[in-house]
Amino acid sequence: MSENAPVIYAQDLVKEFGPVRALDNLNLNIAPGEVHGYLGPNGAGKSTTMRVLLGLLRPDSGVIQLFGRDPWKDAVALHRRLAYVPGDVELWPNLTGGEVIDMFLRLRANEGETNFSTKRRDDLIERFDLDPRKKTRTYSKGNRQKVALISALAADVDLLLLDEPTAGLDPLMEVVFQEVIKEAKAQGKSVLLSSHILAQVEALSDRISIIRAGHIVESGTLSELRHMTRTTIEVETEKSAQQLQGLSFVHDFHAEGERTVFEVDGDHIREVMDSLAGLGIRSIVAHPPTLEQLLMRHYGDDLSGRGVSSSTTKKVS
Repeated sequence: MSENAPVIYAQDLVKEFGPVRALDNLNLNIAPGEVHGYLGPNGAGKSTTMRVLLGLLRPDSGVIQLFGRDPWKDAVALHRRLAYVPGDVELWPNLTGGEVIDMFLRLRANEGETNFSTKRRDDLIERFDLDPRKKTRTYSKGNRQKVALISALAADVDLLLLDEPTAGLDPLMEVVFQEVIKEAKAQGKSVLLSSHILAQVEALSDRISIIRAGHIVESGTLSELRHMTRTTIEVETEKSAQQLQGLSFVHDFHAEGERTVFEVDGDHIREVMDSLAGLGIRSIVAHPPTLEQLLMRHYGDDLSGRGVSSSTTKKVS
């Protein structure tokens, strides 16, 4: 595989389950060393994509490659180069957490070899505050998740497939997770991160893809995606800004006394600023759109019924 070839390459990927088309001509590219955020509510096709990449599902049509190879035909070889963490982890109840971690790590090693660092394993156990001596049947969901994360992050692999990896973790452990993913990126590892936690994706991702009904509806860096949507402006002016309300590129206009809040299409910001300058600006704050707003652009009422709040730390569904 060429040094610059994508680690993950999907072109016009289709996967159907009877009458349901879970993946609908999906296109996805992830470069070496890239952290790629994969966003969309439940049922959008994120987990199906992961299962196709793992070789657990065979696509009905299209092209799918990991490191230039077919994940369905070459699953055994490719699994030595990747690690997977699902959002719901089940473990062997009579084994300790430490025994499970070591078993997972040895499974991917060649006979008589290990491809993991015991120092790295022990460091991760300490950072994630896991007691490896306890039987896994005594673990909470968060601790079971830690076992899977430590097993994946301690392995010497080139690709991490993470499907809701921090489900059940408390906020302190989410901070640790972000730290170790940044370290993995610095080591040149690629990461596909599927998550409902928008702030997490925003903090970690080099690029983001938004999936709807099995199809990628938007993909790019966060700054590129923000350029294509609206910016929120909060301004206090000496004169009324009511004249802006009728403009086609100004939206959700609200005025209270001298304070005005509205959204403006990205390619009309200069025009709005010129208009505001003549009204005597006392204070002004511009907010780039959040990932939540980017999702709402494509899902609208579909997400509003799923409990989306104004905080980017909330889950989408």
